[in-house]
Amino acid sequence: MMDNRGAKIEKAKRYAEERHRFRFDSFSVQFHGDNNDHAVSFENGTWHCDCEYFIVHQVCAHSMALERLLDKMLPEAQTA
Repeated sequence: MMDNRGAKIEKAKRYAEERHRFRFDSFSVQFHGDNNDHAVSFENGTWHCDCEYFIVHQVCAHSMALERLLDKMLPEAQTA
């Protein structure tokens, strides 16, 4: 018979495979890019990155990489 800790570990493994259970509302991360590190954040459905490309285009490789990584774990985009 599995002890309580073992049962929790198994439950955690199952949860980790069920990505639909997670929805990130906000977070910040340091992204180690090819040339520099960048501060990337997500809050209230909006991305921000401190790289020059993002400042001009409001999207960049760093934010797009995180969108892919967090597929189905971010709130659905609001449509006007």
